Amino acid sequence: MGEKKETLREAKAYGKICLSQELLKMIKDDQVPKGNVFEQSRLAAIMAAKRAPELIPLCHPLRITSVKIDFRFVDGGIEVESNVSAFDRTGVELEALCAVTVACLNIYDMCKKFDRGMEIKNIRLLEKRGGASGEYSCACHREPV
Repeated sequence: MGEKKETLREAKAYGKICLSQELLKMIKDDQVPKGNVFEQSRLAAIMAAKRAPELIPLCHPLRITSVKIDFRFVDGGIEVESNVSAFDRTGVELEALCAVTVACLNIYDMCKKFDRGMEIKNIRLLEKRGGASGEYSCACHREPV
């Protein structure tokens, strides 16, 4: 990181977990015995964003200023979007991707009793801003969460 300037760094990531209609209804009705799926998955995602350097060997510890996680019911699953920002010398792409991934993994963990066929897919960086490399926006189609 050496001579890089501290600037505002932001990244958005996306993921989806596909699950049965019965399980979607259970989650919507807050009927999963382990608790509120979104509350717990949001906490897991925030923790994951903050701990990305512990999971990825060359990922730098950053001063994260914000982690936001949004969930949206869609046909056949749940979409997850993370927004991470930091005022630092390197980007927060990995933190945003870790957050989305762990949110989906937490949903799986809380619901596996009811649907072991859940599928986590389409995890990707949507946008990033800040730093010398400038802005990036995914060319892939996605609906905003």
